[in-house]
Amino acid sequence: MPRAIWTGSISFGLVNVPVKLFTATEDRSVGFHQFEPESGERIRYQRVTEQSGQEVAYGDIVKGYELEDGSHVLITPEELEAVEPGKSRTIDIEDFIDLDDVDPVYFDKTYHLAPADQSAAKPYALLREAMRDSNRVAIARFVMRAKQRLAAIRVAAVDGDGDEAGAGDVLVLETMHFGDEVRSPAGIREMQVLDDGIELTDRERAAATSLVESLTSDWEPDRYTDTYRERVLDLVARKADGERIVTEKAEEPTASVTDLMAVLEASVNEARQKRGETPQAAGSSSSGTDYASMSKDELYEEAQRRDIDGRSKMTKDELVAALSEAALAEAS
Repeated sequence: MPRAIWTGSISFGLVNVPVKLFTATEDRSVGFHQFEPESGERIRYQRVTEQSGQEVAYGDIVKGYELEDGSHVLITPEELEAVEPGKSRTIDIEDFIDLDDVDPVYFDKTYHLAPADQSAAKPYALLREAMRDSNRVAIARFVMRAKQRLAAIRVAAVDGDGDEAGAGDVLVLETMHFGDEVRSPAGIREMQVLDDGIELTDRERAAATSLVESLTSDWEPDRYTDTYRERVLDLVARKADGERIVTEKAEEPTASVTDLMAVLEASVNEARQKRGETPQAAGSSSSGTDYASMSKDELYEEAQRRDIDGRSKMTKDELVAALSEAALAEAS
């Protein structure tokens, strides 16, 4: 049975909604202890001073904030406690904003908000319905574990399948990063290549769109599992059974393909094959037309009929690729 990690109330205007906070996610990474391989003895960490090497009790440790010159300002637990935000049992809503305006980069950790008792059910449902009808998310502040948190409260589907929200849906609280904690991509040097006048052809756009459509499906969370964790647990089980593990040399990465159109076409065919559809042969259209067997004059006439841009300067192979992609775009 899940246990609440925080109890208080949501405050908006003069309305208070008693709620309980429950963690919505769990870390299922495989954990390990550290051992000395020869003796098999467990490795433990100790808190020791840098110069003397003597162990220091946890209660005797103070914190130090490093200044620009490398020196430190020492702060005691009592001094930190004096500037803490203070205990609070209220999630204070400051604003309601459009849900579509919230960039997910600001979200940190997700919690379920439940009504604290039967008397809280009606105001809870009222807040939920008002937010859903207006497509709004509430921005709030509250204190948890002696730290002030910025949070977003939104309506979420109970089953998490992305279907249209229903009467049984719940409020979810997302702790958020403050504005000065989110880094702008403008300072990333590698992003500057996007400003170098990249030109995308209609054929490339059509092929990329076709690939996106080929990979589009309904959201089913159970389809996505941590395959690495599964392999680690399988390794642990095999070793526990006494199996001798032989490690194989990793395969060398293949050379990158620079022909973007060829990569897109191959990707679309691979996606279709995974879905049980018949992959399209290179140089053939989705309707079965074998462009590769046509003469250049025939290809040009077909390109003219389809109003393919730049056809007069294309080689035969380029005409075949352009017509194939045009037919692929039509089929999708």
